[in-house]
Amino acid sequence: QEQLVESGGGLVQAGGSLRLSCAASGRTFSSYAMGWFRQAPGKDREFVVGINRSGDSTFYADSVKGRFTISRDNVNNTVTLQMNSLKPEDTAIYYCTAGRFFWTTVVTTAYDYWGQGTQVTVSS
Repeated sequence: QEQLVESGGGLVQAGGSLRLSCAASGRTFSSYAMGWFRQAPGKDREFVVGINRSGDSTFYADSVKGRFTISRDNVNNTVTLQMNSLKPEDTAIYYCTAGRFFWTTVVTTAYDYWGQGTQVTVSS
């Protein structure tokens, strides 16, 4: 059982940066691929980025490629999302998620655990 808690959201101007963190409470963190999804008002939840169990493979949505960076620390059970060059269209609730598979996936329903979400708002 994993409990995921996100932090680091907030309000930032376009072009700015934010750093999101996700802390996992379980004992088997390294057994999970991790991901970040986001959901804007009136839209479906969408994949942002994923990282495999060992942390040496990542996959980014085209919309964030080159601006966002994911990393994980399997000792401290954390996942970090560094977001640079933020745009108003990045405004959404961001969710951390964990799945019992090695590689990441863009399929929302494949993941087993979700955090409560953290709001990111980018003003123009």
